Amino acid sequence: MALYTTQARVTGGRAGHGETSDGLLKVDLALPKELGGPGGATNPEQLFAVGYAACFESAIRFVARKQKLPLTDASVTSTVSLLPHGEGFKLGVALTAETKGLDQAAAEALVSAAHQICPYSNAIKGNIEVALSTVALPAKAA
Repeated sequence: MALYTTQARVTGGRAGHGETSDGLLKVDLALPKELGGPGGATNPEQLFAVGYAACFESAIRFVARKQKLPLTDASVTSTVSLLPHGEGFKLGVALTAETKGLDQAAAEALVSAAHQICPYSNAIKGNIEVALSTVALPAKAA
């Protein structure tokens, strides 16, 4: 049984418009200048990058709570690349997680555990290579 389901509709592909069924997300789409398009609007790779970063950061926080780790803050930067693949294309992803309140070894273990439970990570496992890196920042002194 699904915990949550959503729906989005796009017309016009990469040069079109997308909208979620609840109307909360409405986005014009454009091919980026780097791919010969006009740019000036969001593209699917950007949407994937934002979604993955948000989901992965949530997974980090979930695991930290579950393991009762002294995580005080976290952020995730997701870099998504469109790569050639035979006659078509594929995605490449790099995730950089910054944590506060943990030493480097604990932060790396946390990020690795988050990668095992994140829905985005599980959805692309075996299909898209994901490079993980972790930066452990000291907790702010009180």
